[in-house]
Amino acid sequence: MNKSLNLDSAIERDSVQSLRFKFGKNWQQFLQILNETRLSEAMLSLQKMLGLDSLAGLSFLDVGCGSGIFSLAAKKLGAEVFSFDYDPDSVKCAKTLKDQFYKNDPLWRIEQGDILSQSYIEKLGKFDIVYSWGVLHHTGNMNLALNNVSSAVKMDGKLFISIYNDQGNTSDHWTLIKKWYNQSPKFLKPFLILYTFVRAGWLKVFIRDTILHLSPLRTWTAYGKTSRGMSAWYDLIDWVGGYPFEVAKPEEIFEFYHSRGFQLQSLKTCGGGLGCNEYVFKNSSLHISHSRLS
Repeated sequence: MNKSLNLDSAIERDSVQSLRFKFGKNWQQFLQILNETRLSEAMLSLQKMLGLDSLAGLSFLDVGCGSGIFSLAAKKLGAEVFSFDYDPDSVKCAKTLKDQFYKNDPLWRIEQGDILSQSYIEKLGKFDIVYSWGVLHHTGNMNLALNNVSSAVKMDGKLFISIYNDQGNTSDHWTLIKKWYNQSPKFLKPFLILYTFVRAGWLKVFIRDTILHLSPLRTWTAYGKTSRGMSAWYDLIDWVGGYPFEVAKPEEIFEFYHSRGFQLQSLKTCGGGLGCNEYVFKNSSLHISHSRLS
């Protein structure tokens, strides 16, 4: 696995925190376009990866809940949900959705919290499903986050995470772009967004859709129907701004959790390019330890 940022000094921590992208501000904008179609896609993505039609009777921990859409999706699938995020604006997003759909429901709790705090995670207890999509690589210490998130999974429970794919020098390049974006004055940010739009392949998509379908926005506008209910625009902003930023190869994530007694149940890769690899693990650590004793 790539070397964690390992924020050993207060100076290093303060430096990274000063460059941290304001994910919650981006998610607040996303909520303005959230609709039933996007929510249905979010629910379907949970069902497919988890291999479950319903989450009724199960507890669901949303680590880094972001917009809150997947907490809401889990709730609609029947789960008892606990959501937390480091970013207070993301916490507000989740609370906005709860107020809209499940106001005063005691089986959906939301608060601010830090996945890097082991004491905080221990306080939460254990959950049937622990979900953290595109979060742990933005903490500034991915290895610690990967370890802490696993401690919240019940025996035989499931851990559903996604981690940015390691592309070697290309990943190093994007780390630099992300730092520049968060350091740059406001008037320069559109240029970095445009650069990312082109470099991420969207210009080619626009040209292809124009030639083949006479509709340059065809794929762009259909994005929410095929990408977990997300938005092409807000995902683009999330990508260029998403710092801290770490990456890992699929085999590294597999080995990390296999050594802790987790079994891989489902894997969806991004094909070696930009984006996240998705993993669902089952916590079988107790079964493994028993087999070693027998």
